[in-house]
Amino acid sequence: MRKNFGAKPWTYPQPVFILATYGENNIPDAMNAAWGGISEANELTLCISANHKTTANILSRKAFTVSMATADQAVACDYVGIESGNTVANKVEKAGWHVTRSEFVDAPLIDELPMTVECRLISYDPETCRLVGEIVNVSADESVLGTDGKIDPDKLCPITFDPIHNVYRRLGEKVANAFQDGSVLKG
Repeated sequence: MRKNFGAKPWTYPQPVFILATYGENNIPDAMNAAWGGISEANELTLCISANHKTTANILSRKAFTVSMATADQAVACDYVGIESGNTVANKVEKAGWHVTRSEFVDAPLIDELPMTVECRLISYDPETCRLVGEIVNVSADESVLGTDGKIDPDKLCPITFDPIHNVYRRLGEKVANAFQDGSVLKG
């Protein structure tokens, strides 16, 4: 038997994205966002409200980066989600993070978060809070690459947001091969 919960913003897994921007005087800013994902082959869509410092920076600079939050940085990732850049100008520094300027967009890469999607602003709708970015590059630190030269999720150790219990969780192990294992059911 199923239990009905009504309309809730619950899905599993929900990514934990860390958006980073530059503000006035090239001061880096970051925020935690869980509502988002790939919306086209070269597009990332997120839901962020207009009152965030990060949103203002994105609209000003027309660029942002989206890093995958990791288990070893969970405390800092949570901190940038509960502290406002409108009141704490050095949020990134207080999180213990260092930044490097992206080669592709006018936004920072957070050195402690080893995988980042670098985006140019396509559009933002303040009424729906829908932010759309064009993916212009994905970068990863060599420490999270596997022997095949690609990003290894076991080395990256990304976390997800559990919206039902308000906790962060690690991703689990491989259970099947995508676009392959289902072929046994073809007849």
